[in-house]
Amino acid sequence: MTTKQLSSLFVFNLLLISEQANAKQQWDVVNDSVMGGVSHSKVAQTKDSLLFTGNVSLDNNGGFASIRTALNTQGQNTKAIVLRVKGDGQTYQLRLRTTNSPDGAAYTHSFKTVKNEWVDINFSPSDFTLTYRGQILEQQPTIDFDDIKQLGFMIAGKQEGEFRLEVSKIEFKG
Repeated sequence: MTTKQLSSLFVFNLLLISEQANAKQQWDVVNDSVMGGVSHSKVAQTKDSLLFTGNVSLDNNGGFASIRTALNTQGQNTKAIVLRVKGDGQTYQLRLRTTNSPDGAAYTHSFKTVKNEWVDINFSPSDFTLTYRGQILEQQPTIDFDDIKQLGFMIAGKQEGEFRLEVSKIEFKG
């Protein structure tokens, strides 16, 4: 498969690439402070990777930290997503949204990291569960990877304390 890398992070199919797929590549932080929690996080993009770090606190009924970016995968004919990550041994979620809305349902799949080791993780559409604010929705349509409008990472699930996730590749494979 021929691919084209538009940034140090995203890799897309060459023949179907939209030059606008990740032209803005701005990552937004969304933590439990939106509901009164006190967790904090930050995101930094280096030459070779994305760095998501912070501290999850369970105080004030909190317990999550997340980042997300807008994305347009339309026309990619994507069948799989591959991540290359180095973590801290904790579990994270890959979160995908098919709307531009800042709130609403998200397709989620959890993945465990290996402390201080790079690992490649493959995702297929059937891996994802449709959730809303941590609750699994009754209807579970399978996500079409060509409809992704937002992509993000989250740490939740009562994993209190410092965290660190480094992402060197997000690849959309046909």
